[in-house]
Amino acid sequence: MPDEIRKSSTVSALLVSLSLCSLAAEHFRLSVDGKIVPTRRVPAFRASVIDLAAEPSIWVGSPLRFVHFHVRRAGIDDVAADLGYDRVGGVRLAVVEPDIVLAQITRSMLPHLGGATGPSPIALDHLELILDAHLLQHYAGVRQIRAATAVGLVASQRRRAEEILRANLDGRVRLSDMARECGLSVSHFARSFKTSFGVPCHRWLLLRRIERAQDLLLRTDAPLGEIAIQSGFREQAAFTRTFRRIVGMTPGSWRRERKRD
Repeated sequence: MPDEIRKSSTVSALLVSLSLCSLAAEHFRLSVDGKIVPTRRVPAFRASVIDLAAEPSIWVGSPLRFVHFHVRRAGIDDVAADLGYDRVGGVRLAVVEPDIVLAQITRSMLPHLGGATGPSPIALDHLELILDAHLLQHYAGVRQIRAATAVGLVASQRRRAEEILRANLDGRVRLSDMARECGLSVSHFARSFKTSFGVPCHRWLLLRRIERAQDLLLRTDAPLGEIAIQSGFREQAAFTRTFRRIVGMTPGSWRRERKRD
């Protein structure tokens, strides 16, 4: 908002901020640790990474849209330990810098923002892991002291993970809950799951939803909205978009073709 100072509370987290439109230098001012940080014109999709313990304040003199990600320091520490990096002491301040990875992540998130439904909690958990790893490798300035090993889940862990996911087709289960059930850290569990199943948890879950929907489309005459809900989707529109992306046609077209065979 114009002529407004926004100040973040002191928490053990990082603010990762991406601008969505350009802004003239005179209309943007950033303060970190009580000191003004010199900035130039703010182009679209430039990234800032700021430790919230530094109590940043942002003033803008004209309308500007940002996407903000709050990334927990504990999550970065977990990923660092799992991937064999030194302990993270701090993350360097980045202000309005080009970052292709963060820009692409933000672009991929935009269709999910501001609507009635958004990504499932388990998808957001995976997004946090991606952000953690990127910040660790590009902003933390620490070295990798051992190679990360790709070890899958043992049989009992695989069974338990499948049980939990099939009981939560809507994706509301958290990675932390599944990791705790398997006796692993979140980062280690997520990597081990992908090694065992070939895809991340949220992708595996999405494929199971589509399989469930296909079964219902063939066995019942239920309307698509009802099938969407029974398959773990929160709305028919999201179900149709996902089904078409994975299967190559809409659920209605797929049902008609299969029932003609």
